[in-house]
Amino acid sequence: MGQDKAGFEVALDLPQQGGGSKCFDDDGRLKRTGTVWTASSHIITAVIGSGVLSLAWATAQLGWIAGPAVMFLFSFVTYYTSSLLAACYRSGDPVTGKRNYTYMDAVHSNLGGAKVKLCGMVQYLNLFGVAIGYTIASSISMMAIARSNCFHKNGDDSPCHTSSNPYMIAFGVIEIFLSQIPDFDQLWWLSIVAAVMSFTYSTIGLALGIAKVAENGKVGGSLTGISINTVSQTQKIWRSFQALGDIAFAYSYSIILIEIQDTLKSPPSESKTMKKATLVSVGVTTLFYMLCGTMGYAAFGDMAPGNLLTGFGFFNPYWLIDIANAAIVIHLIGAYQVFCQPLFAFIEKHAAKRFADSQFITKEIEITVPGFRSFKLNVFRMIWRTIFVILTTVISMLLPFFNDVVGLLGALGFWPLTVYFPVEMYIAQMKIPKWSTKWLSLQILSAACLIITIAAAAGSIAGVVLDLKSYKPFKTSY
Repeated sequence: MGQDKAGFEVALDLPQQGGGSKCFDDDGRLKRTGTVWTASSHIITAVIGSGVLSLAWATAQLGWIAGPAVMFLFSFVTYYTSSLLAACYRSGDPVTGKRNYTYMDAVHSNLGGAKVKLCGMVQYLNLFGVAIGYTIASSISMMAIARSNCFHKNGDDSPCHTSSNPYMIAFGVIEIFLSQIPDFDQLWWLSIVAAVMSFTYSTIGLALGIAKVAENGKVGGSLTGISINTVSQTQKIWRSFQALGDIAFAYSYSIILIEIQDTLKSPPSESKTMKKATLVSVGVTTLFYMLCGTMGYAAFGDMAPGNLLTGFGFFNPYWLIDIANAAIVIHLIGAYQVFCQPLFAFIEKHAAKRFADSQFITKEIEITVPGFRSFKLNVFRMIWRTIFVILTTVISMLLPFFNDVVGLLGALGFWPLTVYFPVEMYIAQMKIPKWSTKWLSLQILSAACLIITIAAAAGSIAGVVLDLKSYKPFKTSY
């Protein structure tokens, strides 16, 4: 046993799964098994979300020069700050230091004080917002399938109005079942399915964009983006700001980076593996984003839609667009879980600590499923997660304007979670002296990203205000 313990000194974390394995990590938890590839698939699932579909719209606001430049800039910032964050998984020594299991633990170890509460509030609010954004996005795709089939059956002139509410409720019901998966490491299969789906719909969007360019015989768009004749000067400014928020949101996954890193085995050290996984996934993502954003813009020019797949109309090949929309729905079902698990774990850990003697919160009932491993059912977990999913579904039905909500989420979460905390923790962990060149350049990076965040949030709020003028609750139909 002593030899086992030494051999697996730094391997990574699988939350307890029953079973008498002798292989434990240095923190006494079961041996972690994650690799560069499982981490990359978790990241790609989290990153290539429905954000990819709004990139053609974002590129249209910024134009052929600024659009790709901003995408490239955000990918670099995300990669760089994720590397800083990965270095903070262990406090002290990068190989044998104390592990931080969550983003908040890392902030607690490196910064402490009020910043921990601030980080927790921003992170968990953001995860809650993502759950709402994904519910809205999946219902839009389900409605697109219903409408395209209706047009196909009844002819292109039929009205084919559908309401989004039944689709949101269907999505909620599926999530209630899936959210009973106890913890993150048991989600690996869902992540791989979701990552494959995200490639499917992005590729279809890309192929349709290329076909549309070929059909038009020219590349749409201009160097400076949407022209002032199409929108007013003020609108152009607000929309450009909102486009920054959309692109920032399309890259945000740092809120779950530490949780993903906590599933990796070692040696090599977790931070090395995580940096590789970050490079692989940010590289793949940027390539995809560049292709989808630029081809979508080339196909539609100034008229690029907020959701790329709705721009191809409901005409032929209608089955291909149906496949793409179905892939989005499957992907979002998985991504919802990847984002909500850290929030679930946080609430459950606190409840278990606060009410340690309560049978309702701590008791696990073992249910044997023929042909599968036994499933541990916890009554508190079942009830609280169900209430959470119902709440996100109801809010989604109240706030169905996807583009602006996505931009606002991206803006609010981007600076604190992707830039500010990783930079501050890295400075504290590496003891970088104040006013040194490295300290100054990190602070300049942080300040520049703060300005972008404020601009993007302002643009999205302006968009939400416009939406609210023509809005009736629970009455979304297209």
